[in-house]
Amino acid sequence: MKRISASDHEPISKEFEDLMKEKMSQAPYPAFLGMVLEEVRKDYSRMRLRYRPELNQPAGVLHGGAVMSLIDTAVVNAILSGVEQMPDQLLSIDVHTHFLSMVREEDCIAEAEVRHRGRKIVFLNVEVRTASGKLVADGAVSYKVAYPR
Repeated sequence: MKRISASDHEPISKEFEDLMKEKMSQAPYPAFLGMVLEEVRKDYSRMRLRYRPELNQPAGVLHGGAVMSLIDTAVVNAILSGVEQMPDQLLSIDVHTHFLSMVREEDCIAEAEVRHRGRKIVFLNVEVRTASGKLVADGAVSYKVAYPR
């Protein structure tokens, strides 16, 4: 499988990207976990989960739930980057995660891209790497996009 890359996706306007970054910084759960939206392009986003020892499980490695939260959150901006109208809701339907390696005392970076965009359902792929580049997880996510009536 080809690595997810920002260079495979068209840029969006700086104003729209800045708006998405601002909105994400105000979202309570991602802020609580220490997530930061780093880049958004059409059908692509990159998000960082900053390392904090509070996110470790008892064995001293990053808890899988934190990685899954990063995966489930990183896809949101990839979805929004390609909509013509802002949806009322984005709802996770299915999140599959493959844990490939553990993370010890390092930031994680998720790159998400849209694989297929239907009228109401969007399918995405996600890769999570450590800041040093080690692939630690990948995922397949589907989201329901609900528009105003």
